[in-house]
Amino acid sequence: MTDIVEAGRTHGTLQVVMLGIGTETFALDAGMVREIIDPIPTTRVAGARPHLAHIVNVRGNVVPLADIRQRFGMPATAATADTRFVVIEVDFDGDAILVALVADRVFEVTSVALDTRQQMPAIGTAWRPEYIHSIVKSGDDFVIIPDMQQILN
Repeated sequence: MTDIVEAGRTHGTLQVVMLGIGTETFALDAGMVREIIDPIPTTRVAGARPHLAHIVNVRGNVVPLADIRQRFGMPATAATADTRFVVIEVDFDGDAILVALVADRVFEVTSVALDTRQQMPAIGTAWRPEYIHSIVKSGDDFVIIPDMQQILN
């Protein structure tokens, strides 16, 4: 199993931002999260891939808006009062790229124990394993640590 980015690690834990997309809970390394904003107007991009079909203006920067539901086979849903855009920085071939990620809910910033990491089971899920970095235990629940480079590619 590959290591998670070192920036968010402290003493066997990883600082994460917990967010909900559909019925799933995802944990993003807090070191990649730049800001969390209320939804703002989007612009559709002709010919773009379904999960990156819009762009947004974040503080004067044109930023792709990623809705990863399609990658995980989730149905599209309308925004609610809890919907947020999570602006993350993702490394692509040495370049730091900002991407806004649609989240139905943002729960909290917390720590997860790295020794609870497990790989995605080979059976029992329709998700593509390359989209999942690992699964961790948070309280009584399992939380997905997505591989954002693979999801966005």
